[in-house]
Formats: sequence, C-alpha cells, structure tokens
Amino acid sequence: MGKADESRREIETLRERISALSAAVLRINASLDVDTVLREIAEAARSLTGARYAVITAVDGDGQPEDYVISGLSPEETRQLEEWPDRLRVFEALRDLPSPLRLTDLPAYVAGLGFSTEALFMKTFQGVPMRHRGVQVGNFFLGGKETGPEFTDEDEEVLALFAAQAAAAIANARTHRAERQTRADLEALIEISPVGVVVFDARSGRPVSFNREARRIVEGLLTPGGPTEELLDTMTFRRADGREVSLSEFPMAELLSIGETLRGEEVEFSVPDRRSVRTLINATPIHSADGEVASMVVTMQDLAPLEELERLRTEFLSLVSHELRVPLTAIKGSTDTLLEEGADLDPAEMREFHRIIHEQTAHMRGLIGDLLDAGRIEAGNLSVSPEPSEVAALVDRARNTFLSGGGRHAVVIDLPPDLPRVTADRRRILQVLNNLLANAARHSPEATPIRVTGVRDGVHVAVSVSDEGRGIAPEQLPRLFLKHASLAGGEREVSDTGLGLVICRGLVEAHGGRIWAESDGAGRGSRFTFTLPVVEDARQSEPAAQASGTPPEPHEPARVLVVDDDPQTLRFVRDALTKAGYAALVTGEHEDLARIIRTEKPSLVLLDVLLPGTDGIALMENITELADLPVVYISGYGRDENIARALEAGAADYIVKPFSAAELTARVGAALRRVARPEPFALGELAIHYEARRVTVAGREVELTATEYELLRVLSLNAGRVVTYAALTRRVWSGRATGTDDLVRNFVKKLRAKLGEDAENPTWIFNVRGVGYRMPHPKEV
Repeated sequence: MGKADESRREIETLRERISALSAAVLRINASLDVDTVLREIAEAARSLTGARYAVITAVDGDGQPEDYVISGLSPEETRQLEEWPDRLRVFEALRDLPSPLRLTDLPAYVAGLGFSTEALFMKTFQGVPMRHRGVQVGNFFLGGKETGPEFTDEDEEVLALFAAQAAAAIANARTHRAERQTRADLEALIEISPVGVVVFDARSGRPVSFNREARRIVEGLLTPGGPTEELLDTMTFRRADGREVSLSEFPMAELLSIGETLRGEEVEFSVPDRRSVRTLINATPIHSADGEVASMVVTMQDLAPLEELERLRTEFLSLVSHELRVPLTAIKGSTDTLLEEGADLDPAEMREFHRIIHEQTAHMRGLIGDLLDAGRIEAGNLSVSPEPSEVAALVDRARNTFLSGGGRHAVVIDLPPDLPRVTADRRRILQVLNNLLANAARHSPEATPIRVTGVRDGVHVAVSVSDEGRGIAPEQLPRLFLKHASLAGGEREVSDTGLGLVICRGLVEAHGGRIWAESDGAGRGSRFTFTLPVVEDARQSEPAAQASGTPPEPHEPARVLVVDDDPQTLRFVRDALTKAGYAALVTGEHEDLARIIRTEKPSLVLLDVLLPGTDGIALMENITELADLPVVYISGYGRDENIARALEAGAADYIVKPFSAAELTARVGAALRRVARPEPFALGELAIHYEARRVTVAGREVELTATEYELLRVLSLNAGRVVTYAALTRRVWSGRATGTDDLVRNFVKKLRAKLGEDAENPTWIFNVRGVGYRMPHPKEV
C-alpha cells in the first residue's frame, strides 16, 4: 500500500510539473514582444524551480548580451548588480559552459575564478543554456532556492525542457522585432522620400498609402478641408501624347486592371476649376500569384521646381549677359572714341576714357571671378589654404578696402582683445568680409553705421556684420544663400549677379564653418554671421595645420571610418583624409558596422544618410557602438529638415555633397576637437567639468557614482533634446538594460536627490512622460 501511495504521489507530482511546464510554455508564447517574453521566461523559471532570483540573458550572434531581464531583486540589489565591475567577465565565464551548472556555493565558485563577489546575494545557483536549432540564444541564471536548501535534479530537468521552448520563443520574438523594424525602416524611407509614392489597391481603385511628398504634390488640387481620395472622382489627367482620361468617366479600378507600366512619362493632373499640376510619373503593377494585378505602385515627381529652376536659369543667363554687356558697351564706346577722335581730344579727356576702360575692365573681372567661384562651389572643388590668422587684422583690412573703394558708411569694429586666432585663407575671408560690408552698405542709409563684432563660440569664432537698413522678411531668410535667390522675388542680394551670398557660404563652409542671416523684419536691419575654427593653443606644441583639419604629426593619426555605398565617394573621401594625415578606413557594408567599430576603434565616423535597406540615422539609433563616437553625416540631400533631423539625432556635423577636400578635412578636424576638448557645461548653478569628471552645484562639489555621472553627462551633452529611455539605456548601460525604464527612473531619482533638485519643480532634469528626459540648453535659460 505504501509503495502504491508513493507511486501515486510521484505521478501526481510529475503531472503537476508537466501542467506547470505547459502553462509556462503557453505564457511565453503568448507575446511576440522580446521584453515581455523575457519577463515571462524569468517569472516562469522562478515558479518552476522555486528560485528567489532569476537573470535571463539573450545574446547576439557574437555571444554578447543583447537583452536581459532581472526578476526578484530589490531596486538596491539591482543597482549593486548593475555597478558590479566584474559582472561582464563573470557572465562570459558562465555563458560558455557546455551544459547546465548547479552550485551550492556560488560566491566560492566565483572567487575561485578570480573575481570579486560583492554583488552576489545568493549561495545556491542553477544555470542552464538556451539553444535554438543548435545556436545558443541565451542563459537561465537562477539563485536562492526558496523551497529547499539547493536546486535538485528535477529542477535541472524541467529547466532543460523549458529552455528549449524559451529559446524558440525568444527566436520568434526577435524575428518578429526584426521584421517590424525592417518594415518601419522601409515605411520611414518611403515617407521622407523626396519622390511622391502612392500605392493603389487594384480591385477597389482606392489608394492604400500616400507618402508626404505625394500629399504635398496634390494638395493644391484639393478643396479646402477635403480628403485626398476625393480627387479620384473628379480628376482628369493628360498624358504626354495628348490623351486625356477623366476619372469621372473611367474609374481608377478599371484603369488599374489594365496593369500598364509607365516609365518617366510627363502627366498633367487637373480638376474641373482648372487647377493643375505637372508631374513625372512611373507606375509599376504588382501581380498576385494567379497573375492578376493586385496593386499598383506609382511614383511622382513635381515638375514645378524643375520648371522654376529652368526659368531662373534663363533669367540668370539673361542677367549675366546684361551685366557683361554694360561694361563691354562702355569699353567699346571709349575705345572707339580714342581710335576715331583721339587726335581731337585733350589729355584730360583721354585720361577720362582710359579711366572708364580701366574701371569697367576691373568690373568685368570681378563678375567673371564670381561666376568661376560659383561654379567651383557647385562642383565641390573650391579649395582654400587656411593658416593661423588674427580676426582683428582681417576685419581691419576689410574696412580699409571698403573705405578706400568709396564706401561712405562708418564701420564700427567691436572685437574683444582676447579673441583667439582662427584658421583662415586670408584672401578668401577678406572676400567674404568685403562682400558682406558692400551688402550692408547697399541696403542701409549712409548716415547709419555698419558694425562688425566677434565672439568665441566653443571651438569657433563667430564674426557678425550688422546694419540698420531695410531688413529682411522672415520668409526670405532661408533662401538668401541659394543660387538665384535674389531673382526669385527677394529684395536682398550681395552682388549684381545674385551670387555674393552663395560664394560667401561656399567659402565659409570650405573652412569648416557656418554662415547665417538674422533680421527682426522689414525696416529693422539685418545681421550676417559666419564662424571660423579656432587655432589650437600653441603652448601644446601642435602644428598649426591641425586647426585646419590635419592631425598633429607626433601622435598616431586619428582613425576615421567612412561608410558609404558609393565607391566613387569612398575613394574621394579616403584620398582626401589620407592626404590630410588621417588614417582612413572605408566600407560599403553597413551590416558589419558594429564589428568594424569594435575592431578598428575609430575616432570619428563619416556616415552616408541613405544606405541600401536603411539610413544613417536609424543606424545611429540602433548601433550601440556609435553612441559615444562623433558621427558626421554625408548626403546629397541638403534640405533644412534633413539636416535638422540628423543634428537632432546627435550628429556632430552634416556635409552636403558635393564637397571639397578642404571642407571635408576642416569639418572632421573641428568635430574631433570638440570631442577631445569639450567645453564645460553650465546651467544656472549646475556646472559639469567633463575633463575632470567633476560636478558642482553653486560651487559645492557633488559626489556621484560612475553610473550617475554617465547619466548626467549623456543628458547634458544632448541638452535641448529629449533623450529616450532606450537611448539612455544604450548610452549609459551599453544596451544591457533594454526595456528597464524603471531602472532609468530610479537612477534619475538618485541623481536629482544628490543635485538637490525637486522632482515636482525641476530645474535641470525634466521628465517627458512616457518618452524619457531632457535638460534645457544653456541658451534656453
């Protein structure tokens, strides 16, 4: 009877274990979210074995921890584990075990491996690897048996069974995440594409999706407040061969069923009130398995900008022809008079005709020089020869040139005496200053002064030329530095050809600087500001060439990684960097970017914005190894919104193709200097001295742990932008705490307490609910 009862109890126990295992398997397969799956695995593993603690890790293809979840530990215990200096080395030792590991004294085992044990809160331990199709995807680490003195054979057996199911659940969740990310990346690329994209369902004839550019192209045909789909009932389109098709007579579904493919055909869309838009259309049918047309992908390009560009080009050529004809007419008239009537002219009259010839020849030379410079800038081969220069000397020479050339405005110079030297091609920067002074004089009354000021701005010096003239309308400011901008209705131009500001921008950017205009509106004057890089302190015995983008000779050259799918760009950038003294590493395979960074350890990354299957901004958000490197984007897209999006993502700079070798090396040098010698951060009473890793509040030094300091450093370096929970875990914890928003909140709470900040009325660290945290930029205060 006793044996029968014992057998029944064993059967009942086994049945309970199988039931619990089945329930656990169902729970972990109920979700495809990686974090949720890992949490369910951790809770199920503890429940199945009676463990107090559980750490579930998921590793990538290289065996590095990619995701992990901690269960059963208090916030303080979690903090200690996160800051345990040997945690990664212990993980690597336990990760590579070929079979399950059961211990009765974990601290003694870890100490025997030569590691510290201060963050180990349990003695008993059970570790089991998780493998999926022969590949390890993670590990169970359980500790602190609550229902007995140590883990048993039955615990190990049930964990081994559960591990196979858990590994499959993790693999499925990862595949789902990868597919969602790929789809999201594709949708983002389509949404921000400069080409309009519309996908139609062939059966219904209705649009499935419109991207942003497609909506913009057709919005001029819509009735106010009307949906985009209303055009499908009223629109008419005229094809290149003159055929007209009205959608009121031939429904879209009927047209799509034909499955016609279009390639680069000009099509004009119009509505009954005669509003129209001309586009360049490509259409590709997508067929189902049975050969029927399932959908139609249509891309469209608005031809209005091209037509406007052609109009501007024609006007520009007409204007240039006129500007060249005027001095030629004066020269020809003077020479004709001298040749035909020279004998009858007195010496004074002859000198006057010679003076006209001389002045008009100089004027033509200036016009031709502007045209050549504009061409070099547009081709990206404008070169400069920067050298250490005094800003005051350049400004003084520009003023003297302006006044000796007939300028009637007073030029007031206000430069601080301690303004550092800059790297500048003196002839070219004088050209910039002369253009800006002439521009200010042209657009302001003679009785008003022109002011030239300068100030240090980080690793640059900002020089401003201000006037009290007619000002600039806000809507014209973004267009001032575009070619032909003055011909497009603007009132402001620097030179008669409208090329002055284009040339100024090209020259400044070739030095690695920026130029912009500001005005409070019409009649309120304007201010043009440009920046130049500061020369490195001579006391550091570094050659002046470093300030122009060339690294110092005595040290190992800085390694610059270039990622671009265009072989021609890779070759050009590699040659330019090598010539400037950098160690250039080039690749067109962005899939290996993380491994290359870990192996080669570059100082800076030049990253193309658009890459096959992804974009540079997504790579920066998803690749942990890019987090602490300066990233300079290179792109053929120079739209302000693209540049703003890249800089908001944390880019150090943004270079628009085509660019010269001088501009490239200048910008790389400036970005490396900003990283090597970051300016101290000051926000009210809070000060962060990065080089000394020192934090003070109202002069009082604040003691922070390594993690707390790193959290504050990341937030301050991104001041003015929201840093998400995911970005913080990636930057502060190197991605090892993915999904643990509570961990971030706990550390922010501790950091605020040490800084003496009230969470209800914050001064420095602001919570953006459900997103992350932000610190104000010092300029916002």
